[in-house]
Amino acid sequence: MLISHVVRHEVLHVALDHDLDVTNRAAAALQNQAPVQTHRPVRVVVELPTADPIPAALSALARAHRMYGGLGIPFALTGASPRTHRLLAVNGA
Repeated sequence: MLISHVVRHEVLHVALDHDLDVTNRAAAALQNQAPVQTHRPVRVVVELPTADPIPAALSALARAHRMYGGLGIPFALTGASPRTHRLLAVNGA
């Protein structure tokens, strides 16, 4: 598994188990999509394994951010540096 997740009070908490690279970012995106479709959370909180993920991980996070936005689900990051927040245009978690 590339991600783990738990739902608490209609909030989906997703944790990346390690930084993603180009060989596993698509698989992580699919693993992330399944719990969103299953649980239909009111909010998603993503915990990063590192404050400054590598570009492949940022790409996967941007994809997730677009998916959440398209579904009208607010998205927050934990464990991210201010730079990572700016890159993803996500205001603090």
